[in-house]
Amino acid sequence: MSVRVKAYAKLNLTLAITGAENGYHNLDSLVCTVDLYDLIKLKKRKDNLVTIEMHGQGTESLPYEENNAVKAAEAYIKTFGTGGADIKIFKNIPVGAGMGGSSADISGVLRGMAMLYGKGGEGQLKELADALGSDTGYLLTGGYARLTGRGEKVEHIKSNLRLNFLLLLPSGGVSTAQCYRLYDSLPQTARLSQPATDALLNGDVEELGRNMFNDLYAPASKLNGGVQTAFEELESFSPSGVNMTGSGSGVFALFDSAEMCAYAKSRYTGKCRCIQLRSLVWQKKD
Repeated sequence: MSVRVKAYAKLNLTLAITGAENGYHNLDSLVCTVDLYDLIKLKKRKDNLVTIEMHGQGTESLPYEENNAVKAAEAYIKTFGTGGADIKIFKNIPVGAGMGGSSADISGVLRGMAMLYGKGGEGQLKELADALGSDTGYLLTGGYARLTGRGEKVEHIKSNLRLNFLLLLPSGGVSTAQCYRLYDSLPQTARLSQPATDALLNGDVEELGRNMFNDLYAPASKLNGGVQTAFEELESFSPSGVNMTGSGSGVFALFDSAEMCAYAKSRYTGKCRCIQLRSLVWQKKD
């Protein structure tokens, strides 16, 4: 038996650092999943071992013992006493862009193992996911949500609004660990995710764009000058708003229509890889 799972990327529409606890930063972030995904194929094994093949985005050389998708499968097998799986992951989510690619693969593998073996309810899978990464529990479902704590506290937001984004990917990426360390050494401001959340609930794209922000933008742009360049390039198209996702290096612009987004993409002449995206709406299963 084999299954296929689409593991979707996310964008942080807001990202506020609200403090630190036990060596980890707490956050308040409005997020959404977008129509860019890694394709994961899983096949049952007769033993309880895990094999993995990575394809794309330079992940072919990722060591087995460092692969979070492997750790997810092994955690599932240990928890539910199932057989193993042969896993193939075809990467489309850029690495080091702040789009949750590794977390998406963890959640995708957990969902795939549950499909293969029929064990693990939503709560059980989220518990496994939360133990493996800060936003992996959210990516089990995706859609619009407000994440707090380390990202494990998920408040789903009901909205059928489809947002249009143009994403730029500066070369070089940004180290998440270095970004947080530099953030701690810089002057800090207090911003809230509630205004952006209210704008989303009201379906007001312009107001949402005005209230997008990311507390990690300043340190990320210092670590990778391409982040600021991408930000300024997107601003030149006069979108509803521009923001960086995660700890970078991906920077995106929000447009009020797919047509305006496509127009900006057709006119972009910079050096960054450029991708047009749309948000995905989460539908709760009965």
